[in-house]
Amino acid sequence: MHVTRLDLDGTGSPHGLVTKILKAEPTLSIPVPIDELARQLDIDDIADLETEGFEGGLLTDEGRSSGIILVNKAARRGRRRFTIGHELGHFLIPAHKPIGSENFLCSREDMRRWAAKEQDRYAQMEVQANQFAALILMPPPFLRLQMQRYRDPSLEQVVQIARHFDVSKEAAARAYAEYHDQEVAVVVVKDGKISRTYKKLGFPRIEPSYGQPIPRGSLFHRVKPTSGALTGVEEVAAETWLDIPYGKQAPALYEQVYPQRDGFALLMLWTEKPEEEDDKDDDRTSKERLRDRQARWRS
Repeated sequence: MHVTRLDLDGTGSPHGLVTKILKAEPTLSIPVPIDELARQLDIDDIADLETEGFEGGLLTDEGRSSGIILVNKAARRGRRRFTIGHELGHFLIPAHKPIGSENFLCSREDMRRWAAKEQDRYAQMEVQANQFAALILMPPPFLRLQMQRYRDPSLEQVVQIARHFDVSKEAAARAYAEYHDQEVAVVVVKDGKISRTYKKLGFPRIEPSYGQPIPRGSLFHRVKPTSGALTGVEEVAAETWLDIPYGKQAPALYEQVYPQRDGFALLMLWTEKPEEEDDKDDDRTSKERLRDRQARWRS
């Protein structure tokens, strides 16, 4: 690698930093070698963190001449890579200063922050560190190239992105929902309840809120929770998930479920993208259109 921190002068935003890194490293490999990149940018060591309740930490001096990144020693590979990216973001963004201590210590909840009130400086820093981690591990030019391969949504594509970029399935799901050209939402399920939701800008409002049970009409309740296999694609009543304003026609809504370990599951929702109004489409039912979509996906 050739990039240095001098190449990053003049910017302090996550997008700006990643843009300059990509410019200095035009042959950057995928998956991004995040450990090597961190060391290239003056991180002296990446060590285990044994403090309970925290996923990562950053030890550095006041002048940021160098640093040490700490990572929860029990973290799985995808989570570990994201934590390194997160702490590297803290190290590289000049405005980031620890609050209440000399060093950064970041919890699991900190690494799930994607929005914060403008006056909440601590939360703003965590959001920016998460943005940097996501952008450097799944650089937009490479992610867009990967997304061009996909048409109709499928959780199998989320799994492919996770493998391609060597990130967790949840990180891949969030990026997938953001970058897919259709209106997609991915719900993270824990023990039958909504834990987090990532959705495309413009996706309709999801009626069940965080912490509430998965609606009874969902495909989720017909899946063995420990199966570990993707379900097929099924159409569900839009009212199961969406807040449909009075007098508005409900869109066609499709659902797919991917059960995982320890009570977790990913659940994808998407509304049918409007098709060209021609005689053929006018004569097809939503189930017939779904069969066509499934046939295209299998091919």
